[in-house]
Amino acid sequence: MTSLTPPAAILRDLIRCPSVTPEEGGALTYLQTRLDALGFRTVRKTFSAPGTPDVENLYARLGEAAPNLCFAGHTDVVPVGDETAWSHGPFGGDVSDGIMFGRGAVDMKGGIACFLAAVEAHLAAGKPIAGSISLLITGDEEGPAINGTKAILDWLVQQGEGIEACIVGEPTNANHLGDTIKIGRRGSVSGTITVEGVQGHAAYPHLADNPVRGMTMLIDGLLWEPFDEGTDAFQPTNLEVTSVDVGNPSFNVIAARATATFNVRFNDTWTADTIKQEIEQRLARAAREERLRKPEKGGRRPPVSYSIAYTERPSHVFLTRDDALIAALSSSVEAVTGQAPALTTGGGTSDARFIKDVCPVVEFGLVGQTMHQVDEHVPLADLDQLTAVYERFLEDYLGRAT
Repeated sequence: MTSLTPPAAILRDLIRCPSVTPEEGGALTYLQTRLDALGFRTVRKTFSAPGTPDVENLYARLGEAAPNLCFAGHTDVVPVGDETAWSHGPFGGDVSDGIMFGRGAVDMKGGIACFLAAVEAHLAAGKPIAGSISLLITGDEEGPAINGTKAILDWLVQQGEGIEACIVGEPTNANHLGDTIKIGRRGSVSGTITVEGVQGHAAYPHLADNPVRGMTMLIDGLLWEPFDEGTDAFQPTNLEVTSVDVGNPSFNVIAARATATFNVRFNDTWTADTIKQEIEQRLARAAREERLRKPEKGGRRPPVSYSIAYTERPSHVFLTRDDALIAALSSSVEAVTGQAPALTTGGGTSDARFIKDVCPVVEFGLVGQTMHQVDEHVPLADLDQLTAVYERFLEDYLGRAT
């Protein structure tokens, strides 16, 4: 068997911990043991909230001086799906032709393994730490995200624990290691629209009220006009209708109710409140549209009867403006990979949306092309290269910060 470099060996061990959200699976215990051996002060915290599973989290810190540079990530992974479809066991950490397979290989046990390996190399070389290094590792980033990063950050603030800067090890790169650093994220709002109708026979529409007619107009009102053209730092806002349903298995029955779910990703033109206001104004206008509405007696076409319910917590748009943090990471990436990374704000949400309320945060990790897929995998060479980026970043940022 080919010997593994330190980040690959750590990743193999982490993959072998079956930590599907919200299970800890041994992953946090493994990390805590290694961090304890390095002299970190470690603490495990389990948080609970009604209607959600309990979640274990790990915080570890080496040193007490400022600045405290934190690495944030998650050991929880999504389910494997059809395990028989995998060419290698999803929790085996098998290596074939220089590639390691396993759930979490890139999202994001790989990033954690590389950062830990970088810290171990940094300490083994006797390099000074002008400040502190910490790790904040959660177990529910892939789940409700209630009892993880947000909860432990609140606890750390209560304890007076200061964090001056943070790097999140999510798989940010699109095609090649070094092509992308995330310096912000668009906001996100989700909701459900419900249109009430009257159930009836499809051959006797005058005795029913088809909610699909009204829902069609409401969806058209949401999707037809662009929200904006984007900004210097962000791509255009987009709203996507993700489901339309009437729960009706019959061809000859007009349904009593139609529902549609949507998600909008918005840039810094909007806030969560103003994007909601815009959505509601569009729905109100569309509800008065008469093209598809059936007239009542006397020719009157009443507006669509609908309601809208938002999910409880929106994700807020943010942009990191810490030049020293961004410059240190960018120069480290370019020095190791040979390419200047693009600074972007695209993609989905991450736990950076909580961290930005505590300190400046950037994101950089592996290439994300296989995350959540069958046969999720990472080239061993990428693990070594990312470890080198993190090690250089540790030295560069902590040196600059003083």
